[in-house]
Amino acid sequence: MGKRLIQQRRGRGGPRYRAPSHRFKSDVRYPPNRDEYKEGIGGQIIEIFHDPSKTAPVAKVLLENFESIDIIAPEGVEVGQWIEIGENAKIENGSILPLANIPEGTSVYNIEIKPGDGGKLVRAAGSSALVVSHEKGHGITYVKLPSKKIVAFNSNARATVGKIAGGGRKDKPMARAGQAFHKHRAKNKLYPRVCGRAMNAVDHPHGGGRHPHVGRPTTVSRNAPPGRKVGHISARRTGLKKK
Repeated sequence: MGKRLIQQRRGRGGPRYRAPSHRFKSDVRYPPNRDEYKEGIGGQIIEIFHDPSKTAPVAKVLLENFESIDIIAPEGVEVGQWIEIGENAKIENGSILPLANIPEGTSVYNIEIKPGDGGKLVRAAGSSALVVSHEKGHGITYVKLPSKKIVAFNSNARATVGKIAGGGRKDKPMARAGQAFHKHRAKNKLYPRVCGRAMNAVDHPHGGGRHPHVGRPTTVSRNAPPGRKVGHISARRTGLKKK
């Protein structure tokens, strides 16, 4: 009897693979799009801190109504700096406003997919998107994402002006395996990841070879349980091709 595959053990939801969410400090969402935030409100950055769940630094902002929010810190900000939120906010580093009010050619990040969802796209350290054009008659704004893909967004969706801080995070190499281990451990990522063909036969359907090989040629049943479907699922043909 073979062991369960890694993806089956992860899917079970046990503590070994559960993310340490008790260490995460903030989900970094925009405040609700209420009237006070829609018309315009300012705030001062009072702290910049690290959140283990994110690659970018997080800035805590104390607003004029004495509420505090967390935002993904843009490049170049410092404690004590003033930022603005709302439709009439200035186009400055860290300002949060609808895409419709952001000029073409401006770098933005933390873009809402739907207005009011708090920001979903372009949140990694060092990344930014570019506002390409507006279709005012249809309420659509075209944005070029870091993947170079141009996507249409609702013009009422909010975004933050600037580029996310923490760029160059990957420039420093992982000199030892222990550094990579602790990096992955912070977010409970599985490390190291081993391919199936390098495992023993008891651990994976592709394992058990005495040398690296492509795995057994047999197909996997479409009725196999979730996680057991590996390799060529219901392949048309297997084995060597006869000339």
